[in-house]
Amino acid sequence: MPPSRDASLDPMRRPRKISPFPPPPRTTDVIVHRYEETIDGRAYQIEVTPVNDRWRAQIRRTPGVPTALMPFYGPTPDEAARQLSRWLALAHGRHPAQASRTGTV
Repeated sequence: MPPSRDASLDPMRRPRKISPFPPPPRTTDVIVHRYEETIDGRAYQIEVTPVNDRWRAQIRRTPGVPTALMPFYGPTPDEAARQLSRWLALAHGRHPAQASRTGTV
């Protein structure tokens, strides 16, 4: 293949080539725990993922729907989800015991 372009500030003046194919993306496996909460008649989907030595719970992101809620952290997936659920219940003016939970992994 002929050089793609000479670099003007390169003192070595050797041919440069752009690879025709980008390198394959790196993939990593991420553990995600999903919970469904019904608070004040509204269904919430909570996702919990590991971050270093703790777990982060946040409302599941839906394409096109903005979320501005901060994540909640806990030592276990259940505790992180429980903290977020408790906050949602308080935000709705309900006692946290009135929230119902179904968990899936």
